Amino acid sequence: MPNTLKGITTPTALRYAGGTVTVKSAINKSMSPLEWGLLIALSVLWGGSFFFNGVAVREMPILTVVVVRVAMGAAILFAVMRVMGLRMPTEGRIWRAFFCMGFLNNAVPFTLIVWGQVYLSSGAASILNATTPLFTVIVAHFLTSDEKMTGGRLFGVGAGFVGVIVMIGGNSLSEFGLDFLAPIAILGAALSYAFAGVYGRRFKDFGVTPMATATGQVIASSVMLVPVMLVIDQPWNLPMPSMAVSGALLGLAVLSTALAYVIYFRILATAGATNILLVTFLVPVSAILLGIGVLDEILLPKHLAGMALIGIGLVAIDGRLWAKVSAKGYPSD
Repeated sequence: MPNTLKGITTPTALRYAGGTVTVKSAINKSMSPLEWGLLIALSVLWGGSFFFNGVAVREMPILTVVVVRVAMGAAILFAVMRVMGLRMPTEGRIWRAFFCMGFLNNAVPFTLIVWGQVYLSSGAASILNATTPLFTVIVAHFLTSDEKMTGGRLFGVGAGFVGVIVMIGGNSLSEFGLDFLAPIAILGAALSYAFAGVYGRRFKDFGVTPMATATGQVIASSVMLVPVMLVIDQPWNLPMPSMAVSGALLGLAVLSTALAYVIYFRILATAGATNILLVTFLVPVSAILLGIGVLDEILLPKHLAGMALIGIGLVAIDGRLWAKVSAKGYPSD
């Protein structure tokens, strides 16, 4: 989810389970039925990444799952760029930025999320990952000059983190075990996405297109992760994955990465950056429904309570609902 500041005209960034893309904020306008359909499809694709992770980690090592996703995604996105007649930049400073972005936006968060999903349901992981905008508000406050904390955002951050505490539960907080570390790993991924979102603002100044940014970062993260995966996982010694896991790996790369980016840019071009923020609210819903319907996962009451509080926090940070209420004549602060 992007930094949603009222009236913002500076570059902002969209953060989600599949990565971060720097965009220019656009004026909010009503979406057509087609755009709503694409937005829902996008939420299913990004929510599906948690579902696919949940299937893949049952048989495959963590780094292998991550590398298959970014490497195949990079190959597909690069091919799409060539078909579209777009070229990747060649300047050294831009590729250094791609590597920094790939580290913060793919290598670190993807690895932490996949590891966390060894111990967490896909639904719970997706809810915790939805805290990315909460971390972004904090990171942006300290690292930027034009995205400072406001009263509404402070309330949103507070409500969201209370929701996180409710989700993790008091028992886990008092015990330093996997029940505690797995949610912390997902939150670490959200924090990494937040730093990536702020760092990604520079690509606008570089004059790099969003599609090139998306492709460059997954290429860079592939270059970083492949050698590490070969040393740690030694994939040549692994048994052949089942059809279900092979399908999940293919889904991560083709659907949740490459196709999701293409749909994202289609919505961005016609509906604008503000409307596409709504996907943040839909991704956990998709992940939860897939996890419960296909993986037989169970969400506990604390997960639902935490999701409600995090949702309240996201609404407060987004600000549009309060703006509509104020516009109808209700008193504002």
